[in-house]
Amino acid sequence: MRPRLSRRTAVAALVALASFAALVPTREAAAQAVTPIKFVLDWKLQGIHAWYYLAEDKGYFAEEKLAVTIDQGEGSAATVTKVMAGAYQAGFGDVNAIVQNAAAKPGQAPVMVYVLYNRAPYALIVKSSSPVNTPKDLEGRTLGTPAGGAAARMFPVIAAKAGIDAGKVKWTNVAPNLQEQLLLKDHVDGAAVFSVTSYMNLVAQGVDPDKDIRWFHYGDYGVELYGNGVMVSQQLVKDKPEAVAGLVRAVNKAVRDTIANPDAAIAALMKREPLLNKDLEKRRLMYTLKTVMLTPEVATQGLGDVSDARFARAFLQLKAAFDLQRVPTAAEVFDRRFLPPLAERRILAK
Repeated sequence: MRPRLSRRTAVAALVALASFAALVPTREAAAQAVTPIKFVLDWKLQGIHAWYYLAEDKGYFAEEKLAVTIDQGEGSAATVTKVMAGAYQAGFGDVNAIVQNAAAKPGQAPVMVYVLYNRAPYALIVKSSSPVNTPKDLEGRTLGTPAGGAAARMFPVIAAKAGIDAGKVKWTNVAPNLQEQLLLKDHVDGAAVFSVTSYMNLVAQGVDPDKDIRWFHYGDYGVELYGNGVMVSQQLVKDKPEAVAGLVRAVNKAVRDTIANPDAAIAALMKREPLLNKDLEKRRLMYTLKTVMLTPEVATQGLGDVSDARFARAFLQLKAAFDLQRVPTAAEVFDRRFLPPLAERRILAK
């Protein structure tokens, strides 16, 4: 025969059970604890986006209670306008486009929270057989660019540094997937490109980009601009600062994992787009790491951060090139409060 509980014991048990139930979140409450984030890339899926999908597969977003939806983009400058419009809460895009928008529309532009491209991957390219041997030789010639392309948008900066009369350069919009092809077929004299994209596009077309193409990298002509990184809306910073910090932590982990094991990152990318050329995208990823990400500056200050002095000089270059009405403060453009500790971001330059 089971012993009967006393009334006092029974009441105490019910109180304890109710208290425990109050501490256990309901399914609805648990769902509400997850922050949804719509995230837009700078372009179509490529090896340079692999770390975002690796973060997803490894559960880094979930660990931070984030539900991140990743969409393809239409240009690194276009990312800024998409986040400004409220269509996305975060994205991967161009910090220099943030500067321009912050100058014109204070308080509305997104904020960069994690810089990935320590060296802006902007370049002008011509065929090696071209009579264009210096950037100034582009005067009187036609350059192709996709609509929203950041390299073309930033052309006035290299023009000012390299002595090009920008008014003497003609432009034509081209389909993104035809940019290199039109150059190779002489439909344009040159192109303003993202080196990390164009380099491998040329390889895919059977061209040796080191021998068959002449490159004018903006950074080689005194252009001190940074490039792409993770940006978030000001509303997300205001309403969900913990989500911003979590997003940055997750991306930082995935970038470090990608550097340590590129094959795993490319495998995560291929799960989303099996029709990509796996070997080409891995080569694109490695080229990006080598040329614009793992720089001596990153070896010193870690992934994600900027040099304040260089940042200030870059702002002045943008002001001169675009005749900005005002130079935004660094805090309007970049917020390092969300960066993980240096020990978690340090990567030796290769």
